[in-house]
Amino acid sequence: MSAVWKYFQVDDKNVSIAKCELCKLGISRGGKEKAAFNTTNLIRHLKNKHPTQYNEFTQATQPRTSQPTLQDLFQKREKMPGDSAKAQTITAKVAQMIAMSDLPFAFVENPGFLMLMEHIEPRFEMPSRHYFTEKALPALHKKIFDKVLLSDAPHVSFTTDIWSSSVAPMSLLSLTAQLIDSSFVLRRATLHVREFRGSHTAERIQQSIENMLNNWGIDKERVHVILRDNAANMKKAMRDMGVRSLGCVAHSCQLCVQEGLLSQRSVTEILANARKIVGHFKHSPLAYSRLEDIQMDLHMDIKRLQQDVQTRWNSSLYMLQSLLEQKRALSVFAAERTLPAALTAYQWELMSKVADVLSPFEELTKVVSRETATAADVIPAITVLIRVLSRERDEDQGIRTMKRTLLDAVEKRFADVETEPLFYIATLLDPRYKDGFFTKSANLLLAKEHLIQEVAKSEGMRVASAVPEETGAAAEPVNKAPRHEGCSSLDSAFEEILQERQSQARSVSTTSAEAQVQTYFSEQTTPKKSDPL
Repeated sequence: MSAVWKYFQVDDKNVSIAKCELCKLGISRGGKEKAAFNTTNLIRHLKNKHPTQYNEFTQATQPRTSQPTLQDLFQKREKMPGDSAKAQTITAKVAQMIAMSDLPFAFVENPGFLMLMEHIEPRFEMPSRHYFTEKALPALHKKIFDKVLLSDAPHVSFTTDIWSSSVAPMSLLSLTAQLIDSSFVLRRATLHVREFRGSHTAERIQQSIENMLNNWGIDKERVHVILRDNAANMKKAMRDMGVRSLGCVAHSCQLCVQEGLLSQRSVTEILANARKIVGHFKHSPLAYSRLEDIQMDLHMDIKRLQQDVQTRWNSSLYMLQSLLEQKRALSVFAAERTLPAALTAYQWELMSKVADVLSPFEELTKVVSRETATAADVIPAITVLIRVLSRERDEDQGIRTMKRTLLDAVEKRFADVETEPLFYIATLLDPRYKDGFFTKSANLLLAKEHLIQEVAKSEGMRVASAVPEETGAAAEPVNKAPRHEGCSSLDSAFEEILQERQSQARSVSTTSAEAQVQTYFSEQTTPKKSDPL
């Protein structure tokens, strides 16, 4: 890399421009394409505008033809000024590393890190941790603050949560923003993570979130929706703020699974025995060492058993899966030594069935929890989950009560998703889903009616009637699945529903808004893993 880059940085928004670190002026890199990039303009700018730094550059690029002088050696030992461009650049990079890696400020005083920096640049003197807390990090925050342009976004969605810190006895309140910019690119940024002192009342939550929004100059009219947990204080805080909010789907799934796991005594007994077995290896290094030896003798991967946390259902699934994976090794161990609990052949079989039933919930949780998840994912995810749970299979013997309880819990807790505009409009407008995942025809007609009205409003059209008169068959709602073997995963149920949708006839409407909507619905959906934007 050319030594001239000591004084320049590539512009974040336009890679064909390099910004001078000395005067902040943008300089062309010689062309628009990467193949045309060069440093000629950068060197010319340095020569014309910054002669001192240009002399440094020319000296750095001249080949050494002689042994270093005594003066050179002294200069190498001399520390560079803290306000020099290079020192400030290094300090800023260290601040970025602390922020991006979530490191403690004390890291800048770590002997190993200081040894590394001394080797890389002996002349650089690391500022104190107090400098980073009081100056470097606040300066970085302001730089990022100015880059996160929320002022141009007409609508912004938010996610908020309160949780307990794992490293200190305190509660934290976070606020994350998501928006689609003018280039139709999804953007997100964590705006605040603050200590939340005192009681978690709705009034105090409301005040804290309103203060966070005010810091970014966002009035309530621009708040599209706030995603929150399902606690009563959070619901009331959003309601009192006068903003639309939605509960966390993953949290609702957890409540459904907890009901299902507690519905059958045989399942709770398996979980209790599983915890005893895993706990034995967790607290006995000798037992774990022997289990490792057995795994090696059986040519199995060396893996630890997973301990569950009873408040997190997916950890119970991981515990069962880890036991099933190590069944052979555990059987050998049990033949040699006594375990605190024993599992019968029937319980091992039942454990496998429980893990199979819970796996779709894990799939759904991952779908709605990923960074790119949208409100459009909810109705399809719940629909395919209901279809999977509705399947009656011969191998369900022993878990039918649990499966029925899970299905009832899902239908109860997600009964209103198809009538919530924030969900159904997003689903209809997502080219991956469109109108193929509604379970009730009345909900589908209401959703389409609303969409047509919104299209007409945006286009300045008039709609003749609220519910369009259709000449052909409308898209049929998704029904509960009849008895059928297979289709045990969300992906297979998803594809099955899409195939049913493609086979249905589509009508052509009369008004312009209706025609646009129906033409859109008549087109094929895009692949599930494609970007909906």
